[in-house]
Amino acid sequence: VQPPEKPLQAEEWNKLREDFQFPEIFEEVMLNSMIKCNSPIDVAKSLLTHLAKRNGDVAYNVLVKYLTLCVQQGQVSEIRDVYDIMKVRFKILESGAYNLLIKGLSNSDQWRMALTLLEEVKKIMIPSRTCYESCIKAASCHQEMKLAFELYSEMLAKGVVPTLDVLQSFFYFSRGMKDAELQKELFGILLYLRENQIYPHKTFMRNIKLWFESIPGGNWKGRLTKIKDSGQCPVCSHQLEESNLTEEEYSNLSERIIRDVIHGTDTFRKTSPKEFEAFQAFVESRLPFDIVIDGLNVSHIKSKKMQCENLFDAVNCLAKENARLLVLGRKHMLTNSSNWKREIMKEMQNKADFFFAENISEDDAFLLYATLRSGKHCKFVTRDFLRDHKACLSDSLTRHLFRKWQRGHQIVVFPSAEGKIICCIMSEYKCFSSVFSQQPALRYDCVVQTTGDTWHIPYKDVFEEKFSFQVPKKWLCIQQK
Repeated sequence: VQPPEKPLQAEEWNKLREDFQFPEIFEEVMLNSMIKCNSPIDVAKSLLTHLAKRNGDVAYNVLVKYLTLCVQQGQVSEIRDVYDIMKVRFKILESGAYNLLIKGLSNSDQWRMALTLLEEVKKIMIPSRTCYESCIKAASCHQEMKLAFELYSEMLAKGVVPTLDVLQSFFYFSRGMKDAELQKELFGILLYLRENQIYPHKTFMRNIKLWFESIPGGNWKGRLTKIKDSGQCPVCSHQLEESNLTEEEYSNLSERIIRDVIHGTDTFRKTSPKEFEAFQAFVESRLPFDIVIDGLNVSHIKSKKMQCENLFDAVNCLAKENARLLVLGRKHMLTNSSNWKREIMKEMQNKADFFFAENISEDDAFLLYATLRSGKHCKFVTRDFLRDHKACLSDSLTRHLFRKWQRGHQIVVFPSAEGKIICCIMSEYKCFSSVFSQQPALRYDCVVQTTGDTWHIPYKDVFEEKFSFQVPKKWLCIQQK
């Protein structure tokens, strides 16, 4: 539907409605079109006035669409009017309406009203990321950094994950401020990036650099660089943290994962204690392995290929140099089917040990157990990022060790443009395909690092919404002179 360019009279709206194929949804379709075309607000208002006169009121979903247009155009008085109408007519609003109201008001001189609405939302639900971030940006924009950080801490405590956009805004709005408490909070954001293995994009990195250099009397200087293979920074000559865990760190991490993740509350939801005991006995009798493979996960690499062929290609790629492989499979792989050919499965079983779990079993606990019991050298293969398991680890140090271990031990398998299977350790820059060589991972750890008077921040050129297994090659070195 093409929206009119000027407000219409009742009979004109009626005529358009009658000519429309589905008159019962005419108003919603028309408002969607107005949002898309960014129609003048008085045109939309004339439709709502006509609707109110015809029906005696305006439906909730129609009001929300009108509100979307008002927010899009920054029509603050209209946003307030819609809120007043909604407050009277509906006891509770759903999250979409609150998102719009808070977003619209926070971008205006009425931004404190957005904070009042946020408090209202908290009484009935956990506010969305949009609600929190709109209020954080409004507070930051008005130099109320203490308030902004209170809201940020609150959203983290409620498990609401911030976007890079809002994290970046903290550095942008804090430029030139001399405040020890504020500095501590911003360092906290950098440590949040470290703990969660988040790589800022180039714009975010520049905001970090400019903030450091703007601190009055701070004498910070940032330079872009590439770290040497040895792990030394060419700018400040500082040696970055090693990627390998010490024996003590590995022992502690192994103990914690087996206790909190494997024997924690999750494992037996999708497998039985009896099956897991059988798996433990199987592993203990065949230790140690060099590589443990999540067979089902790897079998889906290429959708146009048989699942057993995908797994066969990966096993062939990884079985070089006499590596001892354990493949975690499912019992349905043993039934001859279009995806699982018996002769291919037999050939694979000559190259690797297989453990076939029940079809409802959870693979990750098996994968982690077999890898950790095999020792520090053992790698594991899955295309999953294992975010849930990191969350089971209660303290930040152990979570950091888990990610560090994962970066040096997880092999990611994916198809190349030429159709080959590529196997790549997370923390390596170079992928290797036809031969899987146990070349060492990067000697240094690719995460945000600090010594107090230096910060080293890995960054990517472009923003990536989804997690990428590739680690950045570019770094920002910031040092205090």
